[in-house]
Amino acid sequence: MQRIAIIDYGMGNLHSAQKALQLVAGDQAEVIISQQPEQIEAADRVVLPGVGAMGDCMQALVSSGLDQSLRQVLAQGQPLLGICVGMQMLMQSSAESGGTQGLGILPGQLTRLAGGLDAQGHKLKVPHMGWNQVRQEPHPLWQGINDHSRFYFVHSYCLPAGLERSIGHSQHGQEFTAAVSHNNLFATQFHPEKSHQAGLQLLANFVRWSGQA
Repeated sequence: MQRIAIIDYGMGNLHSAQKALQLVAGDQAEVIISQQPEQIEAADRVVLPGVGAMGDCMQALVSSGLDQSLRQVLAQGQPLLGICVGMQMLMQSSAESGGTQGLGILPGQLTRLAGGLDAQGHKLKVPHMGWNQVRQEPHPLWQGINDHSRFYFVHSYCLPAGLERSIGHSQHGQEFTAAVSHNNLFATQFHPEKSHQAGLQLLANFVRWSGQA
């Protein structure tokens, strides 16, 4: 039986992610929440969640020392899934909290969503909170999910569209990157564990993913 480790650095929807992953994995995997570097680094798959401000999440992750375990997992080749701020922290930096340095694993800087008006002239709220369509680029984790399926978002900062690693795109007053991928890493700005059938399908794909695009 494989083991999926959700990194517990004090931030994130740990139990909702665990419940959703265990649901789709069934008896194929044991899903654990862990603060132990040795457990995380030995896991078959790893999940990096994140909720709240990126500055707070980065401080908690680095203070825990689990940022080093995350880098070790990526170097070893286990599939890694980043969720929401878990995706943001993988990037170079964010304008949030007066400027926050990320882990720099992928290139890209996050900026605040501009807001503005939708196509009907209604004011767009920031944070962007609720369901939105995602336009896909080819990747195994989209298998069985219709293009332009809706996922659940909660965020005020975003990656610009058109990044080299962008694998999903969405729109909220501006086009932005909704998912990124590189080698054994896949990360989403949205919350798959809160995204009903499409989100569960993505998590099921992650449970089976080899870590190759």
